[in-house]
Amino acid sequence: MPRPSRTPATYRIEGLPTIFANAAGMDIGADEIVVAVPPDRDPQPIRAFRTFTPDLEALVIWLLECGIDTVAMESTGVYWIPIYELLEQHEIVPYLVNGRHVKSVPGRKSDWNDAQWLQKLHALGLLRASFRPDTEISALRTLVRYRAELIAHRAPHILHMQRALQQMNLQLERVLSDIMGTTGQEIIRAIVAGERDPVVLAQLRNPACKSSEEMIAKALRGTWKPELLFVLQQALTLYDVYTAQVAVCDGELERYLGQLEARSGDPQACLPELPATKTDSHSKNAPGFNARAHYARLLGVDLVAVMGLSSSSVQTIISEIGTDMSRFPTEKHFCAWLGLAPRNDISGGKVLRSRTRKVTNRATQAFRQAAQSVSRSESAVGAYYRSMRARKGPEQANLATAHKIARIVYHLLKYGEAYEAESAAAYEQQRQERELRVLTRRAAKLGYTLTVVQEPSPDPFP
Repeated sequence: MPRPSRTPATYRIEGLPTIFANAAGMDIGADEIVVAVPPDRDPQPIRAFRTFTPDLEALVIWLLECGIDTVAMESTGVYWIPIYELLEQHEIVPYLVNGRHVKSVPGRKSDWNDAQWLQKLHALGLLRASFRPDTEISALRTLVRYRAELIAHRAPHILHMQRALQQMNLQLERVLSDIMGTTGQEIIRAIVAGERDPVVLAQLRNPACKSSEEMIAKALRGTWKPELLFVLQQALTLYDVYTAQVAVCDGELERYLGQLEARSGDPQACLPELPATKTDSHSKNAPGFNARAHYARLLGVDLVAVMGLSSSSVQTIISEIGTDMSRFPTEKHFCAWLGLAPRNDISGGKVLRSRTRKVTNRATQAFRQAAQSVSRSESAVGAYYRSMRARKGPEQANLATAHKIARIVYHLLKYGEAYEAESAAAYEQQRQERELRVLTRRAAKLGYTLTVVQEPSPDPFP
C-alpha cells in the first residue's frame, strides 16, 4: 500500500478547533527571525527578517497588515527581548513559551518549519505563555540580577586571598570565621600596607571576635613571600573594585525604588520608619540602603517581618514575581510555579509519581534559603521545620517549610494584611490539639472513647 501523505497525528491536530485565529509563530535567532502567519493572510506567509531595529519595525508593520494580534515565540537566550518589547508597544500579545514544552516539529528540522509549528500550535490554543512581570518590575529585576552577578564575580577574589594566606602559612581562617569580616579586613589591609609583626596585626582584633590576640598572633606567624604578597594585594584591589560597584548599584536601586508608585496608588506614600535589618540578621551582602522601608512602601506590607526573610531575599523575590498576585489564581498555582509543590503523574486514577518540578528560579532559591535559616528559631515556622525534619528528613523539611513561607508571602501580597508572628509554643499547642482530634475520631470509629488520665502527684512524704 502506498504511504499516506499525512500521518494520523497530523489528522488529529488539523481536526482541532482554532482558538486564536489571528496567531503567528516566530523562530528567533541571533541574526535572523523567521515569522509564519496563517496561509490566507499573505501570498508569502513565511518570511525572514534580520534582527536590526529597522528590520524588527518592518516585521511588526507586516504583522499588523496581516491582522495578527498574538505571536508565539520560544525563549531563546536574550534575543527575544527586543522583539517582545516592540510587540507589546504595538499592542500585539506576545506568548513566550518554553522550548521544552513545544518540542520540535515532526520531520525535518529547520527554522521555517519551527515557525510554522509554533503558529499552528498557538492557533489551536496548545501553548501556555511563561510568566513575565510588568515593565517596571522587569527593570528592577535587571538591576537586582546584575547586583547578584557583581557579588558572584567578587567571590573568587576572596578565594585568591585565602589561598595566598594559606601558602604563606598564615592560618587566619583558622581563628576567624570570616576573613573578610571586620577583623579579617583590618589585618589583610595592614599586611598589604607593609605590616609584618604578628603582635601588631593581632591588636587590630575587633572586641567582638571570639579568638584572643595571642591566638591570632600565633596564627599570623608564617613566611612572607613577595610573589604571594603581590597576589594578595591584587586580589584585595579587585575585591574593593567590585565592592565599590555593588555600592553604586545599590544607589541606583534606591533611586529607582523611590520613583516607583506604591501599590496602593497613593503618590504621597512615604517611607515607613522601619529598621534596615532584623535584630538577628547577619546578611553580609545586604543592600547598602534601607531596602526594607522602600519595599514596605511599595507593597503596603513589610515582608521582611516574615520569619526567615531578609531585605536581600525580599528584594530577590519581588524582582522575580512582581507585586501583582492576580497572575496566580490561588496560592497552589503560585507554589506550583515556584516548583515547591509536588507534581502528581496520574494514570487510571492511580498516582504513579509524586515529585517536585526542577526549576531554576531565583525566587525559589530565596524561599529555600529562608526555610534553612528558621531551622533553629523559636517561631511557628521553625517548629514546623523541626517537626517535618523528624518525620521526613532535612531535605523534605526544607521543601515543606519553603512552601509554607511562599504561601504566607502570597497571602500578604494578595490581601495586603500585616504579618503576625506565631510562637513555637502556640504552634505546638495547635499540633497537639490536632492530633487529639485525629485520635478521638479514630477511637470513635473503633467503638472506643478517649479519656484523660491524670498522673498522680508525687507523695511529698514517701
